[in-house]
Amino acid sequence: MDTCVAFAASYGEYWDRAAVMVPGPIAEGSKQVRMRGARRSVLTFGAGLAVLTTTAAGNVPAALAAPRTGLDPAPVPPGAGSDLAGPVALRPESQAIAVTDLSRSSRLPMIAPLHGLLQADLLVVAPTTLRSDFAAAVRRMRGVVAAQQVDAARIQVNGKFTAMLGVDPSTFRAFAPKQTAQSARLWQNVATGAVAVSYTMGKLDKLPLDRRVRVVGRHAKELPVAGFGTVGIAGVDAVVSDAVARSLGIPAGNAIVISAPHADLNSLMKQIRKLLPRNAAIAPLVTQTATSTAAPAAGTDGTGTAGAGAAGASGVSSADGPGLSRAEIISFLAAAESRLGLPYVWGGAGPSVFDCSGLVQWSLARAGVIMPRVAADQARTGPQVPLSELQPGDLLFYHTDPTAPGYISHVAIYLGGGEMIQAPEPGLDVEIVPADFGSEFAGAVAVYPRVAAAVAANPAG
Repeated sequence: MDTCVAFAASYGEYWDRAAVMVPGPIAEGSKQVRMRGARRSVLTFGAGLAVLTTTAAGNVPAALAAPRTGLDPAPVPPGAGSDLAGPVALRPESQAIAVTDLSRSSRLPMIAPLHGLLQADLLVVAPTTLRSDFAAAVRRMRGVVAAQQVDAARIQVNGKFTAMLGVDPSTFRAFAPKQTAQSARLWQNVATGAVAVSYTMGKLDKLPLDRRVRVVGRHAKELPVAGFGTVGIAGVDAVVSDAVARSLGIPAGNAIVISAPHADLNSLMKQIRKLLPRNAAIAPLVTQTATSTAAPAAGTDGTGTAGAGAAGASGVSSADGPGLSRAEIISFLAAAESRLGLPYVWGGAGPSVFDCSGLVQWSLARAGVIMPRVAADQARTGPQVPLSELQPGDLLFYHTDPTAPGYISHVAIYLGGGEMIQAPEPGLDVEIVPADFGSEFAGAVAVYPRVAAAVAANPAG
């Protein structure tokens, strides 16, 4: 069987909505589960989310709204060799980025200096190579600052299926969050032939920085780990050079990352859809707010684009409600609590091992609710919830990734009474703990099953 399946982004189409009331308190064991009323505040956003599917389920978006900066060490002179055999030692380049020292086994190639960051706003993905004239047409569109063609697929890394991008390290690094983009050594390692993995995957899956990992696409390779640095696109946990991607059998140039920070993304997506090849799809990577004279909503930067990692779907109203029913909440919470004491494993989706988003997805499935797989996408499955209106069954989201501080990388389930249930980290088990609303808290979301299903599965176009 061909193990290199086309990468897909799971998004849902979002429309303007308002909260819906489901009356009546219900009892769930010793807990009181009270349905929220119609006055709940809902953030109104202007940009819809389009589902991105090709030949396999995958996950993409998160807010990427890093400030521009221009800091980079001097490039290393190019070397002809690419022999990656030999000792690989940890080289701590910064507080956030853990980087492998490959200089003992291979001369590191030159990469271009980082002159500034690019906000990643839209992603186009197709099952096969996108034509160069399509990419050129996108670059000419009003408001487009940059459009970078990349390779994208879902393949196995260390035995787990992972969304991977094949990139030109010199040009793509500007699309990454600030800490990752500034790590010249990380991108030099990628250019040499190593695989960079997200902080979440590296730390939680306990990947070794001093040994190779097995990467399996249409072809299998043993690759050294370049370091731990999050790209900032939900579900994308690995990056290699375009040369390595093609050696693995990933389709060449089948995706485009677009930066258009001052464009109306709805209008731009409509223009791009008119030119999209068959089976290609487009999805936003940021949430854009509607123009308003009101004070900026929590989680936004006040410019019309949601701040990095803001939890909550865009434009949710009663048209796409209701939220979870009383029966669904009871089943959801009972399923989650039935997993107490089971171990955390990164990538675990049940029934006996879980990571944080795997516990949410598995437990809601027991209630008949379809959810996307990763926390950053689960954060887009319903309206943002003010803490004053928090109810059992709402989801709590967190920023825990120092390489991408605005990236939503953890989720827990609110149980009521100031408690939450979570799959925390390696070495710990599914547990009930006091709900955490500290500095890493990214917001709470009420799940709307129709919105969740759209984020998980609806085809674009």
